[in-house]
Amino acid sequence: MNRLRPAVAAVLAALALPAAAGTAVTLYSSAQPGTLSPSTFRNGGEGSAVPGYALVREDRRFDLKSGRNLIRVPDVPALIDPTTVSFASLTDPKDTRVVEQSFEFDLTSTQKLLSRYLDREITVEQPRGQGVGAFTGTLVGVQGGLTLKAADGSVRIVNGYSGVTLPGLPGGLISKPTLVWDVETARPGTHEARIAYQTGGMTWWADYNVVYSEAGADRCRLDVSAWVTIVNQSGASYEDAKLKLVAGDVQRVQPARVYPAAAPRAQGLVREEKARGFEEKSFFEYHLYTLGRPVSLAQNATKQIELFPGATGVGCRKVMVYNGQAAGYGSYGSPVTDRGYGTQGNTKVDVLLRVRNAESNGMGMPLPAGKLRVARRDEADGSLEFIGEDLVDHTPRDETVTVKLGSAFDVVGERRQVDFRVDSSAKWMEEEVEVRVRNRKRDEAVDVAVRETLYRWSNWTITRRSQDFEKEDARTVRFPVHVAAGGEAVVRYTVRYSW
Repeated sequence: MNRLRPAVAAVLAALALPAAAGTAVTLYSSAQPGTLSPSTFRNGGEGSAVPGYALVREDRRFDLKSGRNLIRVPDVPALIDPTTVSFASLTDPKDTRVVEQSFEFDLTSTQKLLSRYLDREITVEQPRGQGVGAFTGTLVGVQGGLTLKAADGSVRIVNGYSGVTLPGLPGGLISKPTLVWDVETARPGTHEARIAYQTGGMTWWADYNVVYSEAGADRCRLDVSAWVTIVNQSGASYEDAKLKLVAGDVQRVQPARVYPAAAPRAQGLVREEKARGFEEKSFFEYHLYTLGRPVSLAQNATKQIELFPGATGVGCRKVMVYNGQAAGYGSYGSPVTDRGYGTQGNTKVDVLLRVRNAESNGMGMPLPAGKLRVARRDEADGSLEFIGEDLVDHTPRDETVTVKLGSAFDVVGERRQVDFRVDSSAKWMEEEVEVRVRNRKRDEAVDVAVRETLYRWSNWTITRRSQDFEKEDARTVRFPVHVAAGGEAVVRYTVRYSW
C-alpha cells in the first residue's frame, strides 16, 4: 500500500472537492502561541521565516487545443513547495492529463541579466562633470564592477555607472515565479481547471482582548473579543478568496527553506469590520474556522478579522497563588539529602484568572491558541488600563482557561526551613517548613493558595500540619489560607521522606 506525504494528500483531497469559483486559501500556523507580533513583519523580509503555510486552491479557465498544450500561470507565490503542485481539468478529467509540470523561479535581476551578456557588446553610461559619457565594449566580467574590452583591445573596469544599454532581453529569464504544465487533452475548447499547491510565507494567530470587572469577593466578569491576525509574505496576493483556518497541532515534515527573490516593504495592518464571520466545526482531530465572506490577502500585508462576536459578562474567578520555592527544583533519581537545597525563597504572590469555557458561562467556542490581554476600566476617567497578559493553548469547549496576570503588590509571602533531620543509614529524612503570607491591604481580605512542591523524594508523608491541605499531584500539595485585611496567615508542616 502506497503512503502519500501529508502535503500531497492534502492537495489531492482539495482537488476531490466539488468545483468552486475563484480562490480558496486554508491557513496553518506553526508558531508558538503569543510569540508573534504584527510589528515583526511590518518592514517586509524573508517570507520563508514566517512560521506557517497555506494550502491554496484556484479555479481557472484555459483554452486548450486537442493534443499537447503548454500552460503558464505566472501570478503564483515565490514560496511554493513544487512537490505539492497539482492540476486537474474539471471539464474533462478523464481524457485530460498532465504530461509534465515545473516551477520556474529564475527571476530577472540586474546581476543575472548582465551575466547573460558576457562576451557580447554593451554600452555603459557614466556621469562626467555636468553630463554623461558613454563607453561601448565587449562585456568580459561582472564581478566587482563591469569589465569591458574595447575594439582596440584596451580593457576598462567600470565601478559606477548611470545606465547600461543592452541589445535586447535574452530568453530564459522571467519576471515572476511561474507554474508551467504540459497538458494533453482529447477535448479542445475552454476547460474549467483546478490548480492546488502549498506555499510558505503565510501564517495566522489568535489574539484575545478582555475587559475585567469585579463581581464581589473573588468573583469577576469579563468582556471578551477575539481577533485573527493573518500575515501574507508568500510572494502573491489573493483576491476575494474563501478563507479557512486550521487550529490544532498538525504534524508536518518540514521542507527545505526556499527564499523569495525579493521582499518589498510591507503594507500597514488592515482590520476587517464585522460581517459574516467565522463558522467553526470539528475537522478530523482539529478545528476548522471558515470565514463566511470572501476576503483579499495582499502580499506583504497583515490583516485582522474578528474570530467570533464579543462575549460580555463572562464569569471568572480571581485566584492568588504563592509558590514559595524558587523555580527549578524537579525530580531526581535519588533522595535529595542536602540540607540547604531548595531553601531559597520567592516572595511574589501570583494573580491568576480562571475562566470556564462553557456555553452556560457565555463562552463555549473552541479557542485557538493565542495571546490573551486583560484591561480594567479606571472609573475616574473611564479609560481602559492594561493589567496583564498570558498565553493560552488550544482550549476545547467546557475546559478551564487559566491566565496569569502578574504578581500582587500588597500581598507577599515568606518561606523558610525551620528544621531538617536526616538518617542515611535508616533511610529517612524530615523537613519542617514555615510559610507566612502577609496582606498589606487595609480594607480587603484575600484568599491565597500556598503551593508546595515536595521535591526531595517520591515517597513522602506529611506527619504534622497547621491546617488541612489538598494534594494536587504526586509531589505537590496546596494549603488554602484566608488572610484578613492588614493581617498574616501562617502555614507550618513537617514532611517525612523515606527510601
